[in-house]
Amino acid sequence: RRRGGGSPRSNARLSSDSEMASDEEKIYMAKLAEQAERYEEMVEYMKQAAMGASGDLSLEERNFLSVAYKNVVGARRASLRIIGSIEAKEIEKGSSNATAVGTYKTKVEGELDTVCNDIITLLDDNLIKKASNPEASVFYLKMKADYFRYLAEFAKADVKKEHANKAEAAYQEASSTATGLAPTHPIRLGLALNYSVFLYEVQGETTKACELAKEAFDSAIAELDTLDEESYKDSTLIMQLLRDNLTLWTSDENE
Repeated sequence: RRRGGGSPRSNARLSSDSEMASDEEKIYMAKLAEQAERYEEMVEYMKQAAMGASGDLSLEERNFLSVAYKNVVGARRASLRIIGSIEAKEIEKGSSNATAVGTYKTKVEGELDTVCNDIITLLDDNLIKKASNPEASVFYLKMKADYFRYLAEFAKADVKKEHANKAEAAYQEASSTATGLAPTHPIRLGLALNYSVFLYEVQGETTKACELAKEAFDSAIAELDTLDEESYKDSTLIMQLLRDNLTLWTSDENE
């Protein structure tokens, strides 16, 4: 006969509640790390929360995950642009420092590769499978494509094409799923923005990039009156970016 303590059911509930508290704590710590601008730690907290969750992440949690990785990778992308520019100048001068700069660049490229592969693995092995609606699916597939794009940006020629092909496949899959979202939806617009940038910058397909950006912009304009207040600011900001890119790219084509 069982003595003392609660019933097995109440113990199960306690266990479940402690797990919930643990997940909530990770999200809280991720918010704290963001405010302290400690993005590597924010990544770790959000990664643990994503792996520990039995179901899909909430919209807020998805955004935290995105912010965490974007900041960690963004810092490396910015560094690589600066280092690449310095390396080119040193090579041009015939400086003996060029080798040291090249070695340093390789180190930062390694960091970028690690972070990108980390989030791609998390998306493939965990989050994409758990996506509970088209919005979440598009969000994760876009994210996967974006990180393959970042890998392609700085990769050597032999692997650049492989990364670019994987980015293209994920962007296309996301675009197919995104037809289930309104043309004014910020996630659908954000996908069109990033996919068109990929086509222009990585693939060198200016015409295709312009067509995609224009179609997304025009479709959203046609339904602007249906836009709810909640996403109005986000959607119109992305539409402005689409239009700015179109203006820039078409002027490049004309020159």
